[in-house]
Amino acid sequence: MAATLDARVVAPDEVYDAEIDAADLIGWGSGIYWMSFAPELRHRIERLDARARGRAFVFSTSGLPETPLRRYSRTLVASLAGRGFTVADDVFACRGLDTMGPLSLVGGVNKGAPTTNDLAAAQAFARRIGES
Repeated sequence: MAATLDARVVAPDEVYDAEIDAADLIGWGSGIYWMSFAPELRHRIERLDARARGRAFVFSTSGLPETPLRRYSRTLVASLAGRGFTVADDVFACRGLDTMGPLSLVGGVNKGAPTTNDLAAAQAFARRIGES
């Protein structure tokens, strides 16, 4: 996605509020841990003041699909909207290696994920977001 959007990838603690405020488009994403985005990402968003900001989109990788019981993508979208971002309706998600808990005993699930098809889908998603 970063190459498609000509963007840089940074950890949540490596970006200043002024950079966030100046950006036209920011992608917020991580792997999913126990049905939630990475704590560092969530805490970074929570530390932002609520004010008018640019556009944002959400992306993730996870071992298992998002369940109706815990809509972590919807929660992150709401958090971003509450901080003043105009958040894209679409969220990009694909499978990723999952070694949490007992899955580590068997080397995890979704070995080899994201796949080349997943990466192509991510690029197509980024193009759509960038053009909108």
